[in-house]
Amino acid sequence: MTPALIALIVVALLVVVVVARSVTIVPQAQAKVVERLGRYSRTLSPGLSLLVPFVDRVRATVDLREQVISFPPQPVITADNLQVGIDTVVYFQVTDPRLAVYGIANYITGMEQLTTTTLRNVVGGLNLEQSLTGRDGINSQLREVLDGTTGPWGLRVARVEIKAIEPPPSIRDSMEKQLRADRDKRATILTAEGQRQAAITSAEGQKASAILSAEGRKQAAILEAEAERQSRILRAEGERASLFLQAQGQAKSIETVFQAIHDGRPDQGLLAYQYLQTLPKIAQGDANKMWIVPSEFSKALEGLGRLGGADGERSFLDVPTPADGAAPARPIDTSDWFESQLPPAAAQPEAKIELRSITDDEPPLPIAPPLSQVAAELQQQNGLTPPQG
Repeated sequence: MTPALIALIVVALLVVVVVARSVTIVPQAQAKVVERLGRYSRTLSPGLSLLVPFVDRVRATVDLREQVISFPPQPVITADNLQVGIDTVVYFQVTDPRLAVYGIANYITGMEQLTTTTLRNVVGGLNLEQSLTGRDGINSQLREVLDGTTGPWGLRVARVEIKAIEPPPSIRDSMEKQLRADRDKRATILTAEGQRQAAITSAEGQKASAILSAEGRKQAAILEAEAERQSRILRAEGERASLFLQAQGQAKSIETVFQAIHDGRPDQGLLAYQYLQTLPKIAQGDANKMWIVPSEFSKALEGLGRLGGADGERSFLDVPTPADGAAPARPIDTSDWFESQLPPAAAQPEAKIELRSITDDEPPLPIAPPLSQVAAELQQQNGLTPPQG
């Protein structure tokens, strides 16, 4: 190989190396910090960039995406002197690559130490129960402190989350016992509340049932009393009508007998005959040991003999004829014997049923026909026609 060829090859290799060092490509979401002769020159954005060979060099490549760092559990002592282990997760993003490179040697380590110290300061002022229930407040305080401190480093802390808080085993046992006691308490309270509601509901049901039963007994008693009242009214009306008819019949009987006696024109002989019929009745009875004959008995016998036709007298058994001048017997009018002046029982005001259970749509009670009409129908059926006056 000739020296010229060797020199050509060396020049070609040198050109390749120079071109390779003068051209750089920056990926998306990344940035490169360029130094010129050991001093900061510029920050390269994504894309193709040119460098001065052997003068410019890339100091560091920085990731601009949001990053997540999970720190191991850190021992922290609470205000009630209990040591707990707390895991934290930090979400951050590089906003200034130059400050991230020149502001701190290692921003990951610095953020971890800053998170630990801040967490101990925040949790140290809280007791265990407040630490367990106040995670949102702890997260907010951590984020404010970290974001304010890492600003000069070119970082932005988006949020900080507490992943876990692990109390000591003895405290966990106590908490589990307390949790079980609270659950048993709530279960007992719920059971008692359910029994109370059941008792109240049952009492309400019994109350409603008793009220309905009392209302039913009240309505039944009212209906029974009203029915008994109507029954007594109807029976009283029937008895009143019966007594009225009996009195009316006795009046008609007395009137008929009196009229018959008046029409027969009784004389002394009829009175004597009635006197003889009464004498045997005087002797009736077990207490009658003696019968005293009155002094007028002989005169009564003489009068009775004359009534029988002795001494040429007319016998009382001889019925005078119209030719003899006696008044003819008047026929007895029975057309109004069975008429009652009382209104029917159904038409009485006391017999009207005023119960609410009976509507006005029911058919009215039948009205009995007059007694004269019934008597006339019975006489027609038996073939007996009353004489007409």
